[in-house]
Amino acid sequence: MTQRPAPPGERPARRGLLATAAFVLAATVALGQTGFEFMPDGGRNLLVQVFDADPGTLADISAMTLDTEGWQAWITEARTGLAEAEVMTLASYMALNLPLADPVAFGALDPEDLAPALPRDGKDLAVRNCQGCHGFYTAYLGHDRDANGWMVMFNSPFHMEIPMNRAERLTFAQYSAINLPMRLEDVPPDLRH
Repeated sequence: MTQRPAPPGERPARRGLLATAAFVLAATVALGQTGFEFMPDGGRNLLVQVFDADPGTLADISAMTLDTEGWQAWITEARTGLAEAEVMTLASYMALNLPLADPVAFGALDPEDLAPALPRDGKDLAVRNCQGCHGFYTAYLGHDRDANGWMVMFNSPFHMEIPMNRAERLTFAQYSAINLPMRLEDVPPDLRH
């Protein structure tokens, strides 16, 4: 565990609500999540949103090594304004996917390239892998499992072949355990069965 730097005392001034909304929309489209805005954000999008897409700040953060509890404390101290489930989602994502292999190169990216350069989060992995073979709600969004229960799911023959490495499977399992089940009425009708 590396020494924990002090969280930012005040978040940098926002460039403007319109610019932020446009960036989030562009990131969502770029990540292939169009039509899945009803799902809670995953760690990748939360990380970019919370730290205002500032490459320097994100590069510094992406070089850190903390466990989930350490990240939860750090996020809370940073006064991000996230709800409890969002803090847990972001902390588990950061613990599993940071530090990045080359945080310096990450810091040189343009803001619109930050989210796609980060490892996929649980929402990304679910959208990408969970709807091609079965109903999205009945087989995924409606299930209430802990992280171990989601990991055990990967032992079934048809899930073993999903092209995800161990870190991705753990990221998926943590995201799913924190954010599911969803209420049926919160899911678009065409994804309920």
